[in-house]
Amino acid sequence: MDSSTVDGGASLCSPGTDAKKRRVSYFFDPYIGDYYYGQGHPMKPHRIRIAHHLVCQYRLHHYMELCKPLPATAENIGWFHSPDYVDFLSSVSPETLHEDYDSSHINRFNVGSDCPVFDGLFDFCRASAGGSLGAAAKLNSKEADIAINWAGGLHHAKKSAASGFCYVNDIVLGILELLKAHKRVLYVDIDVHHGDGVEEAFYTTDRVMTVSFHKFGDFFPGTGHIKDIGVGTGKYYALNAPLNDGIDDESFRQVFRPVIQKVMEVYQPEAVVLQCGADSLAGDRLGFFNLSGKGHADCVRFLRSFNVPLMLVGGGGYTIRNVARCWCYETAVAVGVEVSNKLPDNEYSGYFAPDYTLNVEPLPMENKNPPWFLEKIRNMLLEQLSHLPHVPSVPFQMTPSITEIPEKREEDMDERPKPGIWLTEDYGSDTDEEEKSK
Repeated sequence: MDSSTVDGGASLCSPGTDAKKRRVSYFFDPYIGDYYYGQGHPMKPHRIRIAHHLVCQYRLHHYMELCKPLPATAENIGWFHSPDYVDFLSSVSPETLHEDYDSSHINRFNVGSDCPVFDGLFDFCRASAGGSLGAAAKLNSKEADIAINWAGGLHHAKKSAASGFCYVNDIVLGILELLKAHKRVLYVDIDVHHGDGVEEAFYTTDRVMTVSFHKFGDFFPGTGHIKDIGVGTGKYYALNAPLNDGIDDESFRQVFRPVIQKVMEVYQPEAVVLQCGADSLAGDRLGFFNLSGKGHADCVRFLRSFNVPLMLVGGGGYTIRNVARCWCYETAVAVGVEVSNKLPDNEYSGYFAPDYTLNVEPLPMENKNPPWFLEKIRNMLLEQLSHLPHVPSVPFQMTPSITEIPEKREEDMDERPKPGIWLTEDYGSDTDEEEKSK
């Protein structure tokens, strides 16, 4: 494994080339994989533990600062979420859900089959949000150039309700923290699902631009039309690229790169948040895109090339082995190290049979995004960007003090934390290969 430069630099916003060494802070809670949404549920936090295990097996942790996040407090979560919703999350449990709350609460807060109340729910939310707040704090203090929280990226959560497997919107909280030190923040979303919760939170402001590349049509959450562009002061500061099934690396790149290039040139964000939802990869259980691991990581590589403070968070991803491989490789891209496609021996090898490789390969499926369609989408988005003033002036008003979030440095990230007892149980919904254990 050798250090390598990364091609494709596009330093519009700051000097230097992409070969510049980055200081990377990596946030990981060793118990995040213990949380369990329930039998048959597609969302499995265990995927984050496996991704972290691969990161360590590739020795990538030697190129980063490793941090255990301090869990977010109820007060932190209340920066965005409503008090009654935070109170509900902090007090509800599987045992008390039907004892202490009636159907009106359950419907109001949208908990149920998609967003179940499971053991340790609020602790899971605190861990996820704490990682994104810690990552933002590292960028604010200029202690890192890139900060990573693969346990974050829960982009569907709303101010007063859960949605799409998401309860607390760690991304919104992280952006609110970034806004304390940065006038303009760009949010980019490459999850197969529209980043509706984040877009909604910042739909009326020009201090945050949201750009989402997603499947559109009869597909959750059903939002993200190309004509949804923001309102009021936020008009033209929301961009949506609605795409069709089967989009491959080259097709995705033909839209992503020119649009992001123009956004960086015109908006000139002082910090960027990239949601790296892995359900846009080929072979995802819930997604219908056909990106390879390298094609997905090309988005990380491109945004890294601008030399702007960058926060990477996770998101969707429901074929466990592919999620782990994707986020491991994108960690390598972040630190600027090229790694072998041959996976090192590891205790989760059964997940990666029969090829035992790092890259996620595309599948032989139809790409329903013909060149004329991609050109139309690209041109419409570039037209919307033409309405923006060059580098909008956004003065600070009543700027709160930057949060100093203490985090514990991991002493030995080579050792895997002791698994929770639930890990011995059957997950119930993955393929046999994914269900293979250590």
